[in-house]
Amino acid sequence: MKVLYTIGIWFYGLGIRVAALFNEKARLWVRGRKGLFAELERTFAGKSNPVWIHCASLGEYEQAKPLIEKIKQEEPETQILVTFFSPSGYMQAVKKPLADYNFYLPLDLPCNARKFISIVQPKTAVFVKYEYWYSFMQQLHRNSIPFYYISAIFREKQHFFKPFGSWFAKQLQQATHFFVQTEKSKQLLETIGIKQVTVCGDTRFDRVKTIAEQVQPFDFMESFRGNKKVIVAGSTWEPDEQLLAQLLRRFPDYKIVVAPHEISRTPEVKQTFAAYNTALYSSKENSDMAGCQVLVVDTIGILNRLYQYSTVSYIGGAFKTGLHNILEAAVYGKPIFFGPHYDHFNEAVNLVAQKGAFSIQSAEEMRDIMTKFEQNPEYYDQTCDICQEYVAQNSGAVNIIYENIKIKNSY
Repeated sequence: MKVLYTIGIWFYGLGIRVAALFNEKARLWVRGRKGLFAELERTFAGKSNPVWIHCASLGEYEQAKPLIEKIKQEEPETQILVTFFSPSGYMQAVKKPLADYNFYLPLDLPCNARKFISIVQPKTAVFVKYEYWYSFMQQLHRNSIPFYYISAIFREKQHFFKPFGSWFAKQLQQATHFFVQTEKSKQLLETIGIKQVTVCGDTRFDRVKTIAEQVQPFDFMESFRGNKKVIVAGSTWEPDEQLLAQLLRRFPDYKIVVAPHEISRTPEVKQTFAAYNTALYSSKENSDMAGCQVLVVDTIGILNRLYQYSTVSYIGGAFKTGLHNILEAAVYGKPIFFGPHYDHFNEAVNLVAQKGAFSIQSAEEMRDIMTKFEQNPEYYDQTCDICQEYVAQNSGAVNIIYENIKIKNSY
């Protein structure tokens, strides 16, 4: 199985290189790894053993941030290396560095894993959520370097729990400890002989709580909002935007902020709301913000602060690629709406069950719930409280993780 896995990884890398001829993200993936080992050698020559934290992409980086901040707060002398698989996480990290070092992760081939561990010599490794790279795991185990999984979540359909998954399960058994989001994840790991598990939740709760506590106002949003109610719609795709455009016909007194998941879609989004006075974030200085009904956010990095202005929040993706982050909105204690495909997102399942969030299939469904909010302010307030309390009750994972991985005592 190890040989087949290695061959599969090699062909995966080849496929990305072929895709780089046509796809910008693939080009960034390839370009970012050119000369990687030489740069690692220059960077870590003579350096003491860092804590190595690996994230797949931007979402996992958000989950890693509370731990990075905690380590820096408790032991500022400790060096931290963060690696990324995809360009979106890496590019955001280098814009606003939080760790001491940011690099791409080499392709998970045995030779790459040996060389990476030999150069970096981490004293501890942390993988965020889903990143199961077996050659790296094996090298860490062989070198007696403790490695952990944080904010991990497991489901029955994953290959570890299938009859053919024994080799993959054996690799997981090498991990020092798993910090998982749910009791179900712990139970699944126990079925494959993994007992080193703690249920402590998702570090994203700590992250969004910190952001909300430190949030600053936006002058342009104060002008845009005025005394109107606002729908803040984050990480949207075309089906989400079509639904919201229909909804505005029923609620003409509302204003809406639309932040598409891909800002390259901005012209398309603006066209969807062509019937309304629409402004772009990039042109806000030249727009009559008070007179606009729709604001299209054609930049990244500010969405988590825009949710503070929402009367209700809408999170995109659940009609198409998969639901995006709802916790960034929930922390501000406002009702949340999203499409029908959310079953793989634990926080969405929980908030729907608690009536703090609503899964809808049409503008009419959202209209009916919002009408109920309008007619029954007490019901609206109860829904807001559910969201805020959910985040508060599930915060604290980062403290449990930090106290248990014992970085200070790592060799």
